[in-house]
Amino acid sequence: MRLRLTPRNESFFDLLAVTADQLVSGADALGRLVTAPAVERPALAATLREIEHAADESTHAIMRRLDTTFVTPFDRDDIYGLAAGLDDCMDHMEEAGDLIVLYRVDRLPELVTSQVDILQRSALLAAEAMPRLRTLKGLAEYWVETNRLENEADRIYRRLIADLFHGGTDAVEIMKLKDVITALEDAADAFEKVANLVETISLKES
Repeated sequence: MRLRLTPRNESFFDLLAVTADQLVSGADALGRLVTAPAVERPALAATLREIEHAADESTHAIMRRLDTTFVTPFDRDDIYGLAAGLDDCMDHMEEAGDLIVLYRVDRLPELVTSQVDILQRSALLAAEAMPRLRTLKGLAEYWVETNRLENEADRIYRRLIADLFHGGTDAVEIMKLKDVITALEDAADAFEKVANLVETISLKES
């Protein structure tokens, strides 16, 4: 264990935990959106947008704290990477919800709900993991399970794209759905990147 001779600013852990909790709220809002009737989706997208704005504020708070803190709990670039990575997760989820409304998508493929389910589980894992950064204990299960979920997301994404191009006849609708499906896949990738960074931090700091 690395010996530390200077006090650390512990507030980063709280700020990261708040941001991760907002991901849980965002993923839940997205889950409601993709299963709701089309007429209810604009209001749910607005809720998701509000959560995304709140997450942005949390990210900015972390960045401001970085600018004013001399001694950080672990590498400054790693804290920046975590904050930016969590922000990317939220941005991609909000993008998917926004596209569904902007494109006026009526029916979504059934497997889209499986994509969102993976995002919901990934968000819960991230929210459980962030407080553990204080001790760097009990984190291995987080990155292993998140990586497994991302692999599952990849398989679902490939199946969705294949079904879309195999069975679709309306080129415009195909492109609309592809954009939504890709935004959801990007969100799963972003969750994996956060988990990989946590693994890197754990190895560096232990």
